[in-house]
Parts: sequence; structure tokens; C-alpha cells
Amino acid sequence: MKYTPAIASMSLGRAWVHDFEKKMKAASASGFQGMEIFYEDLEYFARSLDPSADQNATPSPKQLVAAAREAKKICDSNGLRIIGLQPFLFYEGLRDRQQHDRLIEKLHTWFDIVDALDTDIIQIPANFLPEDQITGDMETIVADMVEVADLGLARARTIRFAYENLCWSTYVDTWDALWEVVQRVNRPNFGMCLDTFNIAGRVWADPASSTGMVDDAEAALDASLKKLVETVDVSKVFYIQVVDAERVDPPLNEKHPFHAEGQPSRMSWSRNARCFIYETDRNAYLPVERVARAIIEGLGYEGYVSMELFSRTLSEPEPDVPTTHAQRGIQAWEKFSKALSLE
Repeated sequence: MKYTPAIASMSLGRAWVHDFEKKMKAASASGFQGMEIFYEDLEYFARSLDPSADQNATPSPKQLVAAAREAKKICDSNGLRIIGLQPFLFYEGLRDRQQHDRLIEKLHTWFDIVDALDTDIIQIPANFLPEDQITGDMETIVADMVEVADLGLARARTIRFAYENLCWSTYVDTWDALWEVVQRVNRPNFGMCLDTFNIAGRVWADPASSTGMVDDAEAALDASLKKLVETVDVSKVFYIQVVDAERVDPPLNEKHPFHAEGQPSRMSWSRNARCFIYETDRNAYLPVERVARAIIEGLGYEGYVSMELFSRTLSEPEPDVPTTHAQRGIQAWEKFSKALSLE
């Protein structure tokens, strides 16, 4: 079996705080072999390539594609393969069908960006807009995903879509719901990204609880992972993300410093308090290894393992933030690789 360590560009520092090239160098020097590219990074990178341009303006498609070509060169020079571009946000199930059409138009620019990055995956997080803006109607969600999948199939080089449940998504917040969509879309280029945080963070953990867990957490997780191993087709798992999160104390309610008006507690938790697996010094507490074992040993997954991270620490201005996060990430990978006897 072969597994390749990857990391997300945002995992090494926020785009508006830390230089893209410095982050790629930090990832390479630490031993990572792959990189998830964030669209936000490309936007900031595009602006940096033309200092005379309006830095508050949205980069044009031409500027974004040019930035993607430069990003590819930087990754190549650092021995990093680009495994995908993310996140294509707020797409499926929109009640505003004109906005749907605008996003389809934007997707064609994403196709050009992906070509310039020399990758073939676009990651789509499950929509987490409020219920008054999106529908939970499965027929609509599936039809929207069929549309993008068919557009990806029509390209000279097929573009794949990795759909991901988020533990705070409005409707598709579990791997079960995610798998239902993947099955019903039924296209060879439409699969999923399985994230240990989003699986454990929904079925096992609850940051708003005094225990940090849902009721009957252990039994719920055991049943969920058993079902996952028995039902998911591993060929539809395009890549996985292995990441943990802090146990927040006091619970993350409206009085907590991480709380943001209108955000579900799990979303605020995700944006502020993720950490790498085994970082008990940072209060990591999710059953990440159990979830990962179900995917790797139970399903027989082989491929990229991304150490994706979101945290308040990414916004710290110190210049060593990319290096320290890259080093933390590779240390986590090495422990994880040893624990699971991965190559």
C-alpha cells in the first residue's frame, strides 16, 4: 500500500498574512509531498503578482489563471504535487437559481485554474448556507451535482469532484448523507473527501456540550464506522483529511470567545480550534485514529492523506508560522504513519 503525506496551503498560515511561496518552501522542507491549494491563496497571490493593481479588487479570471501557473512553478521547484483546488463554496441546493447559474459560470474559470495547476480535483464542501437560502430536497442537490460532474467529464482531461460533508453543513452533515449523494449522482468523476474531523465532529463530538461529546458517543461512532466500512465503495474516496480538534472548555456557547453570531458552534470550533492528530498538549481529543483506521484498514483506502488544519494560530503574524505549522503537521504524519504501519 502507498500513502502520500499532503497538507493544505491554508494549514500553513492565512493567505492575507503569510506569503504563498514561503508556505510552499516550509511544506517541502518539512517533508510533505503534496499540497491542497486554497482558492483564497490564489486570489491573494494574484494580487501580489501585480502590486500596481487595485489590491481590493477581485482578480480577473485571466489574473487567477496566471497566478495558478506561477503557483504550479513554485510547487514544482519545491517538489510538491498539487492534489486539488478547494473550496468551491455554497453551490448545491440554492433556491436562487440565478446564483446557481453564476456559480456554473465561475466553475469554468476554476476548470482553467485546475488545468494551470496540473491537477484534476475540485473539492466541494456541502453547503452550509441558512435554510432560507438552500433546499434539502435531494432531487435538487443531486441534479446540481450531476450538472458539475457532467461538465467535468466533458473536458479534454476529466476533472473530478470531491464532495465533503462538513459537521455543521445545513443538510449534508454526515458521511451517510454524503454517500447517498455520491451514489445517486453516479458519475465516475464524482466522489468524496472523507475528513476525520467532520466525521468525528458530528457523530461523536459536540463542542457546545459540557462533556465535549454527544450522548452515547462511543456507541454512535462504533455503529457509524461499522456502517461506513460495510457500505462505502473505496474507489469513490478521492482523498482523505486527517485532523483533530481541541476540547474547548468552557463549552462553545454564545458567551465563548470563539462564538460568532449566526455561526453553528461546530463551525466556530472548526475555524478556531483544530489541531493535528496526537497534539494532546493542545487538548486534541477526537477519536481520529479510530476513524482513520476504518477508512484505511477497513475500506482499504490508498492515496493522499492530507493534514488539513484550520486554527486561530494561522492568523498569527510571526514569520515562523508557516514553518512551525509544517513541522507540527509532518510530526503528526510520522506518528500516524508509524501507528498504522503505512509506507
